[in-house]
Amino acid sequence: MNTSSTPLSSTPTPVAQGSQPTNDLCFSHFGFFVSDMQRMAAFYKDALRFTQTDTGRLGATEIVFLSRNPEDHHQIVLMSGRPDPLPFNVINQISLLVPDLQALRKYHDRLLAHGASDMQPVTHGNAISIYCRDPEGNRLELFMHTQWYCDQPLREPIDFSRSDAEIIAQSDAIARRAPRLQTRAERTREMAERMAADQRV
Repeated sequence: MNTSSTPLSSTPTPVAQGSQPTNDLCFSHFGFFVSDMQRMAAFYKDALRFTQTDTGRLGATEIVFLSRNPEDHHQIVLMSGRPDPLPFNVINQISLLVPDLQALRKYHDRLLAHGASDMQPVTHGNAISIYCRDPEGNRLELFMHTQWYCDQPLREPIDFSRSDAEIIAQSDAIARRAPRLQTRAERTREMAERMAADQRV
């Protein structure tokens, strides 16, 4: 297993001719209602380094647009008007990808420094993740890919006080115990074929 902290290669995994899914639809952005706009905007800008690209009102609703990609006007939209009290938060999680364990550690520390709560480092075998709550209780996940795929769901705690090599070795061992272990490259080829078939329907 790669124990360095360098990003995994972004080179696409080769698949058979005609087996590529059609990339005419992709996820773009996510919006949710907040109670304290100033506090929530500051959290996402300070802890996760989003840039505020625009702000304004539509009628009585205050809106803040946030992005980390100069080509995307917004990736997160904060909107005023969250009900109080809220009997049940329907947001299960907001998940953000990082390139490596070094970046995951950096944001682990930044999130805690800027008021995140309920921090839980875990491995899913196919990913190493940190889960936490933003100031209004929405669950965030930041994660990095591992080189493995294994049956999901799988979630086991890991100790972030350990070294990078120890964390990756622990995640590796957990993945190897799980059913249907594959390399990430093998899984990518398999899913490309399945998605191409689904999109031909």
